[in-house]
Amino acid sequence: MPQTHIWQEQTTTANDSTTVSVSIETPNQVQTRLWYRVPAQQSSLITPSCDPFVVATIFIAMNQGSDVVVHGEVSPSLLQNLAEFQAVWARWKPTRYKQIEINAEVEKEQPTANTIERAISAFSGGVDSCFTAFRHAKKRCGRVQRNLHAGLMVHGLDIPLQQQQIFEYAAQKSRLMLASLNLELIPMATNFREIEQNWDDVHGVAVASCLMLLQHGYSIGLIPSSDPYHALNLPYGSNPITDPLLSSRTFQIVHDGSGFTRTEKVKEIADWPEALQNLRVCWQGDQKDRNCGRCEKCIRTILNFRVVGSGLPPCFEQDVSEREILSLGGLKEVQLTEYDPILAAAKDNFMSDSWVTALEKTIRRNRRVNTLKAYLPSTLKNRLRRSRTLLSLERQ
Repeated sequence: MPQTHIWQEQTTTANDSTTVSVSIETPNQVQTRLWYRVPAQQSSLITPSCDPFVVATIFIAMNQGSDVVVHGEVSPSLLQNLAEFQAVWARWKPTRYKQIEINAEVEKEQPTANTIERAISAFSGGVDSCFTAFRHAKKRCGRVQRNLHAGLMVHGLDIPLQQQQIFEYAAQKSRLMLASLNLELIPMATNFREIEQNWDDVHGVAVASCLMLLQHGYSIGLIPSSDPYHALNLPYGSNPITDPLLSSRTFQIVHDGSGFTRTEKVKEIADWPEALQNLRVCWQGDQKDRNCGRCEKCIRTILNFRVVGSGLPPCFEQDVSEREILSLGGLKEVQLTEYDPILAAAKDNFMSDSWVTALEKTIRRNRRVNTLKAYLPSTLKNRLRRSRTLLSLERQ
């Protein structure tokens, strides 16, 4: 069986930052360096274990069908969970991922970080992460309440590494939101996304590895959910089935918030002024530190706020028009399931505004087009595509 080797490199501190890294040697002897960087003042939070790097490289090895040899220390409980993690993904995508063996020079459980539970949550500044931070900080979670202390914002995942100033602007918005909840913001940078992989599949392990790196200071890492339980988009990189399987005995990964739709999350944070001012949901706009207000996700979020009676939050410069709602085309079913609760909430609240009618038409039209695409023979679909018939259908 071919092997992928993970070699732990020496931790370095320079320019007020601490960098931890590994060298990944694939079966064809190509070497790749994977690194994470945190402010030097947070270096005491970094684990000496290779746990985060094993999590980060699991899909690389599964894709190549190569066993992993870790030249360092790994938690045996994590290896046990990763065996089940692989079983899930190998069933979901058998042509892309194979189950492999992971062996470490030293198998050793990490010590518990604190006698008192301390949680850290991934925090991008969007609706999902704001919802998780807000409800845990405000102790609105009942029996699933976590003792949240900080949010982790990672440079290099949604904002490219070369956009340093943009990240600083976005991080300042996140810092203001978290500070209003008496939570700390910890910034991190990584080159994870520069290693070629399928982002839709691997973003969950990317976030989990970043959280796990700080297990010297925290015992729980929260990954805010994307989809509610009744509308899970599987297989998808972060989900309530496989995220918890990225845990070890002393560091638990929790997929948080799948009991709520996006509209319900927006309703929860609608009375949080700092979030309304600084929320950042846009990933398609040219300026990644703000909302463009015109992409599909911006439009959807504006409608989320509109339907809960909050109006236009100040984080958006201008409202969305009916024409823009009607122009939404090419929406996949996973996106349409995000609009369904908006429409349902509008009808439940007896809203008869013209934008509600526009949204209903848009949902219906996109589903009709998707059905047409799914059932037409490929040869006919190609003809339709060439003649732009599908495009005219989307604009009806």
